[in-house]
Amino acid sequence: MENASLKNNLLEIIDLKKAYKQSEGGDHLVLDGVNLTISEGEIVALLGRSGSGKSTMLRIISGLTQQTGGKVIYCGKPVQGPVEGMAMVFQTFALFPWLTVLENVELGLEAKHVPSDKRRKRALEAIDLIGLDGFESAYPKELSGGMRQRVGFARALVVEPTLLLMDEAFSALDVLTAETLRTDFIDLWLERRIPTKGILLVSHNIEEAVLLAHRIVILGSNPGRVIADVKIPLSHPRDREEPVFRQIVDNVYALMTKRVKGQRMEAIPISHRLPNASVNQLAGLLEAITNEPGSGKTDLPELAEEIGFNVDQLFPLLEALDILSFARVEQGDVELTPAGRRYVEADILERKIIFAEHLIKHVSLAAHIRRVLDERPGNRAKEGRFLQELEDYLSEEEAERVLRVAIEWGRYAELFAYEEGAGILSLENPVGSEQNNH
Repeated sequence: MENASLKNNLLEIIDLKKAYKQSEGGDHLVLDGVNLTISEGEIVALLGRSGSGKSTMLRIISGLTQQTGGKVIYCGKPVQGPVEGMAMVFQTFALFPWLTVLENVELGLEAKHVPSDKRRKRALEAIDLIGLDGFESAYPKELSGGMRQRVGFARALVVEPTLLLMDEAFSALDVLTAETLRTDFIDLWLERRIPTKGILLVSHNIEEAVLLAHRIVILGSNPGRVIADVKIPLSHPRDREEPVFRQIVDNVYALMTKRVKGQRMEAIPISHRLPNASVNQLAGLLEAITNEPGSGKTDLPELAEEIGFNVDQLFPLLEALDILSFARVEQGDVELTPAGRRYVEADILERKIIFAEHLIKHVSLAAHIRRVLDERPGNRAKEGRFLQELEDYLSEEEAERVLRVAIEWGRYAELFAYEEGAGILSLENPVGSEQNNH
């Protein structure tokens, strides 16, 4: 079932928009102006950084969440709630522990009021198809992770979906198990042993997307918008070692890390959504980049494979290094700046000083916290004071997350101290006050 067999559109997404009301008023825009089609015989992979709205899109397409604007049309009809002909495989196995494999698989058919004899027959066929024959009476706790996810696939396929939605369906599995399940699944698709006519796959694994999909749609973040639609001109099964395969992977990395012209600023504003990146992880990544042989540039796909990170793990760290001006990412490569090299070569105390200099210079929120503490008579302030300011731009939950990141970075740099229980920021750290009195 390859591109040559593409027929009518199964799914059309037109100018899709999704916003959530914030507690303090205003809207948080998650998706804006998204357009996408999926045709019969097509596997489409949806890639994007964490926060790009990939899972939100799946929930809207499946009718589980209502969009704010735009249209979702499935088989010629608008989606206004759950519709027949779609099924989803989740990242978590989402099995009922008190039901057997057979009973878990039968659930979807039971909801559709399929008679018990037909229900059992179809469930047994699906279990056999997905490679779990002999485990019908087993409970989820008796199964490995890979076997549980096979139950998830069987439960989705038993309702004979026209369109199958997969929300990071392989990400909870170890590398070898995921590879086996991917191979088995694509074999079922190619041999037309499943009734599904189209697949929308959300993934945070670029190689997985290139292995499976006919097209890769890349979403930007904050809000989610389509920034690229990449066709994969390879027939199945695909070989990871083929030069064309490697080139496509490189191109996707380059597209996902491409900086918008004029985006780089000397200091990011207080409203910027700081990436989740611990200082230990940042230091480890800087050292990993340094240890890579070559001309000073490191290939991102090779780096990801070397350290065993996927997109959602690697990209926030790369963004943080870029914000702090320790590394630059261009055309799918990462290169340390002179400051990044100086940091790697420094001892523990000197690293703190370098980090503090770059944090004050490039992260307005950290500089703002330090400035407020410097100006306060007691050099103390409640974290709520800064949360209130962040909530002018961000949701309550996002404001808390961003402040946590800024606090971790600031404590490491000894710009300020933090009392966890009391929620107090202060300059009650003699080393930090003496070294970093900016």
